Amino acid sequence: MTNRKISVFLLTMMNLATILSIKNWPFAAEFGFSSLFFILLAVLTFFIPSALVSAELATGWPQQGGVFVWVKEALGNRMGFLAVWLLWVENVVWYPTILSFIGGTIAYAIDPPLAENNLFNFFMILFVFWAVTFLNMRGLRFSGFISTFGVISGTLLPGLLIVVLGISWLASGRPVEIPMNWDSFFPDISHPYQLVFLSGVILSFAGIEMNAVHANDVENPQRSYPLAILISVVLIVFFTSFGTLSIAMVIPQGKINLVAGGVAAIDYFLSAYNLKGFIPLISILISFGALAGLSTWIAGPSKGLLTAAQSGDLPPILRSVNRHGMPVGMLILQGLIVTVLAFVFLIMPNVNSSFWMMTAMVSQLYLLMYLLLFISAIVLKIRFPSVPRAFNVPGGKWGMIFVSILGILASVFCIIFGFFPPTQIDTGDIVQYELIQVVGIVAFCVAPFLILYFKKPEWDK
Repeated sequence: MTNRKISVFLLTMMNLATILSIKNWPFAAEFGFSSLFFILLAVLTFFIPSALVSAELATGWPQQGGVFVWVKEALGNRMGFLAVWLLWVENVVWYPTILSFIGGTIAYAIDPPLAENNLFNFFMILFVFWAVTFLNMRGLRFSGFISTFGVISGTLLPGLLIVVLGISWLASGRPVEIPMNWDSFFPDISHPYQLVFLSGVILSFAGIEMNAVHANDVENPQRSYPLAILISVVLIVFFTSFGTLSIAMVIPQGKINLVAGGVAAIDYFLSAYNLKGFIPLISILISFGALAGLSTWIAGPSKGLLTAAQSGDLPPILRSVNRHGMPVGMLILQGLIVTVLAFVFLIMPNVNSSFWMMTAMVSQLYLLMYLLLFISAIVLKIRFPSVPRAFNVPGGKWGMIFVSILGILASVFCIIFGFFPPTQIDTGDIVQYELIQVVGIVAFCVAPFLILYFKKPEWDK
């Protein structure tokens, strides 16, 4: 591993690659103008609390490991292993969703109907994931370069284009697909589907804690980490709010495609301005942005689980690293699991249903990890008040308790409603849907305890 450190700029780019994605905007756009209400709610109850908590914990316990170290210090080794396992395994389940978005986006550059083709998405998932996995084996600096290039060219520029054209659309008096007034700002929550989609909105703000696993590689982590988080939060909230609203204004709600909605919005925009010929180029750029996020997520959680493996919680083969410091065994293992999960795209009724099935399960697993994170933040604040932190949550102990409880309530709320399938998406037989959700979540949560139960003495060597 090179001795060069990660700068504030690079860490910010990695944070943006982790969270900011045009893929997430169609989720919130389903709410119309009330998407701003739900985005604001998600930011106040989940995004800001998780950002504040992560900044304090990363500066108080900056050693490599992130969530594993924090939860282990607060709740013991078993819970620490469960937390980092959930962070890793929810990504393994999530990879097919981001990969299907990449496939759907690339389809717009080739033949748009391919975005709805399950077989096309299946093969795109396998090809893209394994290609990015092998690229990540070249090291964190190389992964950071991919993140920076992908975020700028594939997320910020196309995202800015969506925002600017959305403002132009509104200013020029073109027809708007949603009412934009005070009454429509507040959502109608008489039907559970509104609350179901809220879990998708909250999930789109998850991940700010993930890059803490690279704390040892950051220049002056006590200063750089909180500063990078602050810049990241401002940019993410800006682009998500205005990008989502632009999509909602242009595309009729019933026609929003969860897989390729971002590209569909640009297609609408550019067609209205007689610039449809630029669609293939924009599609490729957005794919770069999604690849940047994929690259960052492949590297981060794997290094977090590597810390657990090096502590003796996993077989020695999974703690192996190459000359670039990348966990080769872990990367290969998650690649094999993703290959198996990709078959969901061949058995579900359509691409949208597969996309939502994966997203719902990811949301549940990830939110369980966040429960452990917020509980640990409170425990560490009370049990170790003298540990120096370069950044402290405003309000001291009670400030930490307040923001952590907000995060806990938001997480529990979304876990409950995550079991309700949305009415707009054909998820197939309801029994099959719930069975896959329950069995999948239970199996993934029990797995780390089974691993520790059958742990062999030689793992500690």
